[in-house]
Amino acid sequence: MSLSWICQTYSDFFNWNKVKIRYCDGASFAGHPESEKGSGLFFRGQIIWETIMNELLSIGMSKAKKALLTGCSAGGLATLIHCDNFRQLLPKGATVKCLADAGFFLNEKDILGNSTMKSFYQDVVQLQGVAKSLHKECLAKMEPSKCFFSSEILKNIKTPVFLVHPAYDFWQIHNILVPQGSDPHRRWKSCRLNIQSCDANLMDTLNNFRSSLLKTVNEFQQRKDIGMFIDSCFIHCQTLMEETWFSPNSPKINDKTIAESVADWFFDRQVVKLIDCPYPCNPTCHNLDFARV
Repeated sequence: MSLSWICQTYSDFFNWNKVKIRYCDGASFAGHPESEKGSGLFFRGQIIWETIMNELLSIGMSKAKKALLTGCSAGGLATLIHCDNFRQLLPKGATVKCLADAGFFLNEKDILGNSTMKSFYQDVVQLQGVAKSLHKECLAKMEPSKCFFSSEILKNIKTPVFLVHPAYDFWQIHNILVPQGSDPHRRWKSCRLNIQSCDANLMDTLNNFRSSLLKTVNEFQQRKDIGMFIDSCFIHCQTLMEETWFSPNSPKINDKTIAESVADWFFDRQVVKLIDCPYPCNPTCHNLDFARV
């Protein structure tokens, strides 16, 4: 029995070629060998990226008419870092765009007032020599670690970009807002595992974190080439699974799934700027429950 009708019904991309690049370098394919300095550690993410692109171009991608570079989490950050380069590699007449899923990491302080994520980025950028892969326009204005944040990268991207992002991104809650060691009294123990366990005070903190995300992306609202699907789900990546990408019970905003929204944007059917109301208003969300793991 053919199931092609399902693909045609739920995804505009059903007959596209798909290439999955395994992530392993620790710096979103932006590390440089000059930073190795005889340590025995290898930081060659940028070279890995270039090698993979050359291979794909040699086996047919150089003739592509449409292309979408996408990635989730650190892969979403890699998508933003390499988006313009990807555009330059493909034919001038091709439609080339980028989609970052849960890759919009915030430069926010944790619940103790520490700049945990900023400090982490400083270490990664210094360790792997990431600055050579970042936009020169940004580097001329601020230190390299700040230019590693998605908001600064997006300011300099010329290629159309779509942001898929949960307003209650569990990875960012676990690692930016309430990182390990920041909750000695374990007030956040249950809340970090299941958003339904958060009391009113903790939800206020989570909603402030959501507000920081919306304030940051608001800067890009006027750019028609930037699309957004920011739902109010407690999840991280949403484009990798059928359940959250294009199934009948996928998360929706204004009755549009992520796949439908991305397709509307990619094929220029309409400008897409979908931002959900606060938790728990969206019953279509796939909220993860780590207490069951």
